[in-house]
Amino acid sequence: MRLLSFLTAGCMSVLLAACQTVPPPVAQSPVPQARPAPARPPAAAPSRESASLALLYRRLEQRLLAQGLLRRDGGGPDTAFGARELARNFERIALFSEYVQINGRYIPQQSRAQLRRWEDPVRIQLHFGASVSDKMRREDTNRIHAYVARLRRLTNHPIGLVTSGGNYHVFVVNLDEQRALAPAIQAAEPALGKSTVRELTQLDRSTYCAVFASSSSAAPNRYVSAIALIRTEHPDLMRLACYHEEIAQGLGLANDSPEARPSIFNDDEEFALLTRHDELLLRMLYDRRLSVGQTADEARPIIRQIAGELAGGRT
Repeated sequence: MRLLSFLTAGCMSVLLAACQTVPPPVAQSPVPQARPAPARPPAAAPSRESASLALLYRRLEQRLLAQGLLRRDGGGPDTAFGARELARNFERIALFSEYVQINGRYIPQQSRAQLRRWEDPVRIQLHFGASVSDKMRREDTNRIHAYVARLRRLTNHPIGLVTSGGNYHVFVVNLDEQRALAPAIQAAEPALGKSTVRELTQLDRSTYCAVFASSSSAAPNRYVSAIALIRTEHPDLMRLACYHEEIAQGLGLANDSPEARPSIFNDDEEFALLTRHDELLLRMLYDRRLSVGQTADEARPIIRQIAGELAGGRT
């Protein structure tokens, strides 16, 4: 599955920094439910283009499943890896970028990067479009809550789901809503550049979902906010796969690698959901022996040491 992630560092306003004063969520807080909209008008019927997109994605999911792809087993004896592979994959996924920004556009191009991650608490806030049914809102909120708890355990970093004051905004919308999303994105993240807002509202159907993570010019590798877009035209599994990959990539695993296996950070569509291998990547990323801004050369000896500890005996 082609899941693209865009990560950009730019100058953020003080308004964004003020947002970070919201207290972090309690680790064992109850599942935040999607806020009911008391006077929510009935959703408009999806356009013909949106309905066509839903059919396209449904057929795609069926085809991938028939080919034995979109696995949910996390990897097994057929996907063995050891410390060497884990260290290699971490360097490629965490210390390279998948896209570069040229003249306001995001172009697929691999480039070396420094280590990026969040240092402050991550507050994930869901924004459901009017087209999303109450049933889907409840189910997706519960799934994301469970996934966020898993990410918090893996990283030992404060990550939680909130109903307001978020700094990681996940928009769950259909194609029609996506095209009119600019005001909502700008309200959630006033400092986000116009080019990034335009990219989010104009992503074509070949981009299944996306995440843009931002930092400040003073600390360009320290993430302070993120915006993700998830399409409601996706069938259940593909939508869940989007949540898994985009939320994890927005934590700092910004690149994909064809050599990473078993992994969702690989465009071969073999795995739909976060694997055991990917869990170890997240543990490595938030290991305090690594520092924000380190280059691959600086981090490599530490990466090898951590990989040896985590997967040294794995075959």
